Amino acid sequence: MSELLFEEFEEVSSRQWKQKIQFELKGEDYNEKLVTKTRDGINIKPFYHADDVEEIAKIPSPAHWEICEKIYVASEGKSNKKALQVLQKGAESLWFIIPSENVDLSNLFRDINLENTSIYLGLEFISEAFINKLNDFLKGRDHHIFLQTDIIGNLARTGNWYFNLKEDHHILNTIVEKSNYKGILSIDGSLYQNAGATIPQELAYCLAQANEYLNHFSSSHTKLNGEFQFLISTGTNYFFEIAKIRALRLLFASLASEFKALESCHILAQPTKRDKTLYDYNVNLLRTTTQSMSAVLGGANAVYNSPYDAIYHKNNDFGDRIARNQLLVLKHESYLDKVSNAAEGAYYIEELTLQLAEKALEIFKEIEAGGGFLKQLKEGIIQKKIEESASREQGRFDKGELVLIGTNKFENKEDKMKNDLELYPFLKINPRKTLLKPILERRLAENLEKERLEKE
Repeated sequence: MSELLFEEFEEVSSRQWKQKIQFELKGEDYNEKLVTKTRDGINIKPFYHADDVEEIAKIPSPAHWEICEKIYVASEGKSNKKALQVLQKGAESLWFIIPSENVDLSNLFRDINLENTSIYLGLEFISEAFINKLNDFLKGRDHHIFLQTDIIGNLARTGNWYFNLKEDHHILNTIVEKSNYKGILSIDGSLYQNAGATIPQELAYCLAQANEYLNHFSSSHTKLNGEFQFLISTGTNYFFEIAKIRALRLLFASLASEFKALESCHILAQPTKRDKTLYDYNVNLLRTTTQSMSAVLGGANAVYNSPYDAIYHKNNDFGDRIARNQLLVLKHESYLDKVSNAAEGAYYIEELTLQLAEKALEIFKEIEAGGGFLKQLKEGIIQKKIEESASREQGRFDKGELVLIGTNKFENKEDKMKNDLELYPFLKINPRKTLLKPILERRLAENLEKERLEKE
């Protein structure tokens, strides 16, 4: 019946659609009236058609995604207790942030099923002794542990190596040689996004950083174990962020093939900090929901959802529970776990994916022509490019062109926050000696919020 029905309609080409639209515009300029220009250098057309997609990109996507919970390990006992609780309440993977190599692993991992639970270890240090201790603890155990080792990312974020270039790379080599984890290297693309980079910049810097590591290990003859990991922040542009994650997989697979390395990568995603607000903070719930959806539909392996009050409240059970429940609703009530690679074949997203990949590849080639990511980082070129992009975005926010509801539009003048601050919600600058200028994360609403706090 359906076949007979559709046979009655002739196919309409994209050219015919455009002609019809131009006729309806009655002489007004199509590009000026209907084409939207974005900060990412990509123009959004009013419609997309099968003619726009020559071939659907074959992008690997995980069969399922996991709900991740982040836990800062200040106390092994308390962190273990919280980990066991959140696993019972729906979390499927754990992200431990470990500040000290003196952590007691037996207490931290007590009663956690290491074989069936994905665990990410975000180490705020680099230490061969700690890895030896971890290897000894895991000896003879099946586990699903990812190390998050990123010496270049630490340099970009802090302006310094952990020790120095030679020592950091030596320890990294030793860790890779001695370890057998699901992943060891983790590239922190969230730093660039939260600092104000465009999507093509973020993708290019992730790719250039991966290229530094691949070049290093190909020249040192140390064989890499496990998948490359990428820590990604998803921003406000819903469809672009879906396409961003797909483009990252496409770009990395292309790069890895040149080194005959594993072409798949593991992506842990979380919402951006850049658009989160202090005032009318409940709107953050809406922002994190759509940003988590972008991560899921884009094909992230795991998603951590930050609490709505994370910028001004210390960790609390209520905020964590609401954040976790948002993901539980997406998975079990919105059924976003039922289809792998759900965005595949959507003309708009397919074209966005390829356009973002092409723009990122152009920037990547410029970086390599300029001596590579490390060289350009040391010369301050990467920092300058991000600052320029961030400044343009900040200007749009300040003028009201970029809207954050409840903050620079429809704000509640009676909203008071001064007495609710448990954490300092703004960028902290601690003067210290650095080898290079660090890349700094900054929220869009910070200056406006400071002014409002002063007037309370």
